Amino acid sequence: MCSRRIGHTESNTGCKVVGMASYLELLRSSAQQRASIVCFGLDPDLQQLPPSSAMLSREERIVQFYSSIIDAALSEPQSISALKPNYAYFAQYGFDGLRALKTLIERYKGKLPIILDAKRGDIGKSSEAYAKEAFGFWNADAVTLSPYMGRDSIQPFLERCKESKGAYVLVRTSNPSASDFQSIVSDEGKPLYLEVARKLARWHTAGLGAVVGATALGELEQVLWVFYDERKETPFLIPGVGAQGASAKETAETLRSVWAEAMPLHRINSSSAIAYAYKKAGTDDYVGAALAEIRRMNAEIGKI
Repeated sequence: MCSRRIGHTESNTGCKVVGMASYLELLRSSAQQRASIVCFGLDPDLQQLPPSSAMLSREERIVQFYSSIIDAALSEPQSISALKPNYAYFAQYGFDGLRALKTLIERYKGKLPIILDAKRGDIGKSSEAYAKEAFGFWNADAVTLSPYMGRDSIQPFLERCKESKGAYVLVRTSNPSASDFQSIVSDEGKPLYLEVARKLARWHTAGLGAVVGATALGELEQVLWVFYDERKETPFLIPGVGAQGASAKETAETLRSVWAEAMPLHRINSSSAIAYAYKKAGTDDYVGAALAEIRRMNAEIGKI
């Protein structure tokens, strides 16, 4: 028997045949299979992991913790439909963390879209090297990018979008100081984040997406309208739900209010609110607590 994997053309037996799906097809397929647009962010913090794993190596602790949650989630009919490992959280633990990242990507590649949250963006040749790292070495399906060095800094990633990869560009982020630069008004009277969105609409290629935080729903709606008005199907990666205080319900309502048909392309991310739900719940059952938080988010988001 062949395992069920997303992102490939399949025969009527369900087995993999030649031909990769586009990144947008990968997102739609995953949302349909999992009945969800919840993205699980992987931000390992050894101080927050259960003490029961303290005898393991750092690498083993990270892999075991996240694998236990992800495997349990994938056994449910409605669960998560993407993983977003944050490169910095793994890299802080040196090679132990990076090996854990490699293991987790290899373990779930093909089962869920893998969005490497690396926030790359550099001059042309450096960006080409970063693109090779993200898609060649890490084997991610998509990567996050900073656009503030201009088009040539993300061009190597746009080229990979033509090869069924994804690239999410920071537009309006969820952190408290995002407005320091992103809300500066241009000579045309538009805030910088809208200027970035308009550029992305002009640069549009299938797989090019936007990072817009759920902590600023008004700005999220504005950015959605930019792509809707241009009829550019653009996947949104939406952080800020959970520990940062944003609501999955209100975020989903905003998405539907502008372009309901595009819902399967978007991913609403939650990281520590899922991973460390056991602490808030006051239980040692970290898997059960994480699943309860995922169910809560899916219930808030509603039918996809």
